[in-house]
Amino acid sequence: MNWINSVVRPKINSFLRREMPDNMWVKDPESGQMVYLRDLEANQYVVPGSGYHMRMAADARLKGLFDNGEFEPIKVPEVTIDPLKFRDEKKYADRLKQARAKTDRKDAVIVGEGQLDGLPLVAAVQDFEFMGGSLGMAAGEAIITGMRTAVARHSPFILFAASGGARMQEGILSLMQMPRTTVAVQELREAGLPYIVVLTNPTTGGVTASYAMLGDVHIAEPGALICFAGPRVIEQTIREKLPEGFQRAEYLLEHGMVDMVVHRHDMRETLSRIVHLLMKAPAVELATDEHEEEENAGIAAGDDEASADATEDSVVENDAESVESEEDETLEDEELPRAAEMVAVTPENTKLPKKRKAKKAPESGDWASGILDSGRAEPSV
Repeated sequence: MNWINSVVRPKINSFLRREMPDNMWVKDPESGQMVYLRDLEANQYVVPGSGYHMRMAADARLKGLFDNGEFEPIKVPEVTIDPLKFRDEKKYADRLKQARAKTDRKDAVIVGEGQLDGLPLVAAVQDFEFMGGSLGMAAGEAIITGMRTAVARHSPFILFAASGGARMQEGILSLMQMPRTTVAVQELREAGLPYIVVLTNPTTGGVTASYAMLGDVHIAEPGALICFAGPRVIEQTIREKLPEGFQRAEYLLEHGMVDMVVHRHDMRETLSRIVHLLMKAPAVELATDEHEEEENAGIAAGDDEASADATEDSVVENDAESVESEEDETLEDEELPRAAEMVAVTPENTKLPKKRKAKKAPESGDWASGILDSGRAEPSV
């Protein structure tokens, strides 16, 4: 009877019990709310209840930015892998292999070109899932390539920043990407092309100290952490409690560090309006929401009904006027012979009228009233 326990029973249990995948539900870090993954993806990774902006994949960022989600990836030059032969708990080369297998990309930055409401555009996105979006030689080379491609195409450049800072496994070679990217930003500026930075959660360290804060316009997502040193490090250093919301997007907006804080649902529209304005391109008519379209349709229907009612009223009025005019013509035709008989020329009605006697001046001496009564132009003295 062992075959019943070893074969039949496990098969029955497998039919009755279905295993649920581990990644079907996502927990909101702020409220603890459990959100269905597909609902979260459909809402651009914004938690419906609390509005918390979760991290978004780099590919999804570019697809949501460009028209119809279509863009052409820009090839980035190859760099030396692990030039310092760095090793901590494990080899840096092994960490790179692990990160590439997890994210299915070569490094932390991807670059693409496409169109934003018909305007050619080059954009780069830092993926925090790849070693915390850290800035290394490959990431720096990707950003520089994207900026120089924008200069060659004479297109604006948009960067979505998300990073923990410079990649320590590459040492001084990582820090050298800060001045190199700064030079590329200057090339954009000399070409007169817009450079727009979208600061997402988190943007810290050497990235904040270089190209992430050198844009023409700085836009932050709600609640994004934007800083050089994190709040925990600062509190441990100064041994004081920091104010609530310190180094968050709204705090930086109040203190002039960023230009605007924009919800992710409005990000594409805002970026399109800014690049069209800075490139002096024709304005794009943005689609209205369904509610506005229904209201406009209702207004148009009401206008049509009102015009129809007005047309009917005008037809009725015209008919009434035509009837009245016909009656007047009939009356005139009947009265004309009578009037002719009454106004017939006879010796009696050809006599001149008798001469009118002048009225006496008013006794009160008010010459103005006398003028009005008698028609004289001068007052009596």
